[in-house]
Amino acid sequence: MHKLLPALLSLLACVASLPAAEAVKPLRALMVAGGCCHDYAKQKTIISAGVAARANVEFTIIHEGSDRTNRVSIYEQPNWWRGYDVIVHNECFGMMADTNLIQNITAAHDAGVPGVFLHCSAHSYRMGATDAWRATLGLRSMSHDKNRDLTVKKVHEKHPVMMGFPAEWSNPKDELYRNEKVWPTVTALATAYSEESKKDHVVVWVNEYAKTRVFATTLGHGNETMQSAVYLDLVTRGLLWSCDKLDAKGAPRPGYGAKR
Repeated sequence: MHKLLPALLSLLACVASLPAAEAVKPLRALMVAGGCCHDYAKQKTIISAGVAARANVEFTIIHEGSDRTNRVSIYEQPNWWRGYDVIVHNECFGMMADTNLIQNITAAHDAGVPGVFLHCSAHSYRMGATDAWRATLGLRSMSHDKNRDLTVKKVHEKHPVMMGFPAEWSNPKDELYRNEKVWPTVTALATAYSEESKKDHVVVWVNEYAKTRVFATTLGHGNETMQSAVYLDLVTRGLLWSCDKLDAKGAPRPGYGAKR
């Protein structure tokens, strides 16, 4: 027995050094919402509450503007991202084309802050002359199909973000954003078929960008999609993956799961 004692003590020391779930600080997420064409008043709560129910995440929400040209006030500030672990973009400002402002937005991700990009964020700033936003996303899209039911097909079985996502998901009343360019740093996770372009388009992906990770999906036009457990599970895994808090099996790392 005495020969096992050193090993037992070493094991106990390792266990004691593991972070207790309650001792892990929540991820600090900043969500920027606003712009045209979507129910951001409700969707900002659907996303923040849905993710917080699934993972140890606390949200700060900035909701500004109701048209395509708005300049979100926090983006005007230098180092606006300080104090946050991840930025969730859920905005629709397609006609805001100021190069300096766009580059100040993407500076957060250049500096290493992870990003989550939802639906119309992929069309935001698309009229800008700079590729800074598009390169951060890893994808350029300038148009979408008419609103209709989509069949979303998983194309990456083993990626942790896609663990638990069905092989095919029937997503009602959504918009399919057409891919015009996909950066080589992108890993496609799911696609949907366009009845208008007669092509498959990437609708869920991750991007290894600069010093950080980005998760993005063009799905989520309407509240019905965003309220779906499939969608909220996906976004939660994507957010955790972007922050390197998701294990290889698609589960939150210790301390980053749902609060009990």
